[in-house]
Amino acid sequence: MKATMSPAQIRSAERALSVGTWAITFGAVLYSVLTVTPLMAGHTPKGWEWTAPILPLVVDAAVVIVVRMDATLARLNGDGGRWPVVLRWMTGLMTVLLNVGLSALDRDAVGVAVHSVAPLLLIVTAETSLAYRRAIGAALAAREVAERAERELREQRAEARRREERADRMERFEAAERAERERREHEARLAREQREHDASMARDQRAETARREAAAREEQARQEAAERAERERREREASERERREHAARADRERREREAAERARAELLSAGPAAERLPEERAREVVKAAAEAGLPQRQAVELTGWSVGWIAARYKEHPAVRPALHAVPTTTAEEQAS
Repeated sequence: MKATMSPAQIRSAERALSVGTWAITFGAVLYSVLTVTPLMAGHTPKGWEWTAPILPLVVDAAVVIVVRMDATLARLNGDGGRWPVVLRWMTGLMTVLLNVGLSALDRDAVGVAVHSVAPLLLIVTAETSLAYRRAIGAALAAREVAERAERELREQRAEARRREERADRMERFEAAERAERERREHEARLAREQREHDASMARDQRAETARREAAAREEQARQEAAERAERERREREASERERREHAARADRERREREAAERARAELLSAGPAAERLPEERAREVVKAAAEAGLPQRQAVELTGWSVGWIAARYKEHPAVRPALHAVPTTTAEEQAS
């Protein structure tokens, strides 16, 4: 039956075992806390009753650690020695004694039996789950050994087939090599006969070859001359085209500068403003004044805006040099703004 289980079925069984174990563990822990807390509250000094749940929580935490580490060691096929066993049984007995303590003090035999169910179930479940996991691990190890042996047997058979195929290929190779050797010997005889025939034609061929080489050199010289002339023509055309483009670009830049100068002159020729210009128009005038190198005071007169605003706009243009355009900060226009 073990050999027929798939890895998915084994993982499913392990998940079911793990879920069941933890469900019983957490149920027993919760039941233990609820059962032991009244016992500890009744045997705790007055004013410290709030510490009653600490002891059952500590004992149950040790139970959780034991269950968790047992599961991990079983999965790794390891053995923690005698101390995990001591801790497992010590925490189990402590849980039993704490759970039945209150009923035992009241001489309630039924209560002792009822309250011992959860801790005893927890102890047996921990031991059983550990045994299950070890059995599953042993079965998986045995299955892995069997699969490895089967894999090695398949590899041995495959190696034997490869040796047979290699021997067969070697035999075919030797037969082909013999045939190739005979073919080369036959071709060598034909080659000797051909060389004797070629020797008689070599002199005529050398003369013809020399003539063709001379004609080829002359043709190559003509082609190189034609390519050189074509390259020079393209270079002259590229130089002329670049010169024309440079001239056109210089003319375009000149026209743009002249248009900018006219626009700046138009902005600066309006004279002092009778009232504050709109902000967009004022910005254009300030920019033109800054580019023309006019003092800030003149920009104030042209726009009607305050000295502070004009100074801030001048700072936005790299062409402005504050040392040349500084104005007093107590003008009538600034006081009015």
